Amino acid sequence: MDNRPIGIFDSGLGGLTSLKELRQLLPQEDLIYFGDTGRVPYGVRSPQTLRRFAMENIRFLQSHDVKMIVAACGTISSIMTDEMAAGLPIPFIGVVKAAALAACRITRSGRIGVIGTPATIRSGSYKRIISETLPQAQVATRACPLFVPLVENGYIEETNPVTEMVARDYLSAFDGQKPDTLILGCTHYPLISPVIGRIMGNGVTLIDAGQEAARQVKEYLSSHELLAGEKEGRTRYFVSADTEDFDVIAARFLGRPLECAVEHVDVDDLCR
Repeated sequence: MDNRPIGIFDSGLGGLTSLKELRQLLPQEDLIYFGDTGRVPYGVRSPQTLRRFAMENIRFLQSHDVKMIVAACGTISSIMTDEMAAGLPIPFIGVVKAAALAACRITRSGRIGVIGTPATIRSGSYKRIISETLPQAQVATRACPLFVPLVENGYIEETNPVTEMVARDYLSAFDGQKPDTLILGCTHYPLISPVIGRIMGNGVTLIDAGQEAARQVKEYLSSHELLAGEKEGRTRYFVSADTEDFDVIAARFLGRPLECAVEHVDVDDLCR
């Protein structure tokens, strides 16, 4: 038994979908969420800068004595090397590997589609992990840069004509390949999964990267006897920019109001 919290970080808000899944799977666990909202967008940064941000965010979470780190950010998970993860004193799980492995298990035809931010798609991380795990797989990818701002601005209704139009344009990239499995390679995307699923059709299984990471966390903690004791888990939220609007938008991701006030972290403190 280990009652230390689980640390979760993202460049902003999308990782809250991972936190939501963790809370449902592991209600007894304490969670600490850090959204690096003061340094977004991550997608336009160099891999070297992103790796530095990742290690600074991890150090912040380690200062709260977490027992595990979850990178609930497709961009960060794409650029974190195995050596970086292995060098940490606590377990590390990223959404990219969790989702890629799930797609390899679930696909029937071997045709897998991936949608994500431009930085995630550019990294080739999904293709690499899938190819290593399932060499015969055919992987098609599509960057969807407008999905994140659509979600964060509340364009998440299944019947929203703007989201529908953008999604149809992006997802037409898979018309030729016809995958049976589609990885939602950004943790914002589950909020518009009904639109994506309807356009892709009933024969396509959507893989929620945050959900798969949460399952992997539960499996790891269970197998290593690191689960918390029976209690009601608590959550703390930290952001590196203004906290004023965070609770409103966060409630959209979580499907409920936040249970506590959001705390601010100075970006300069992260860099020290």
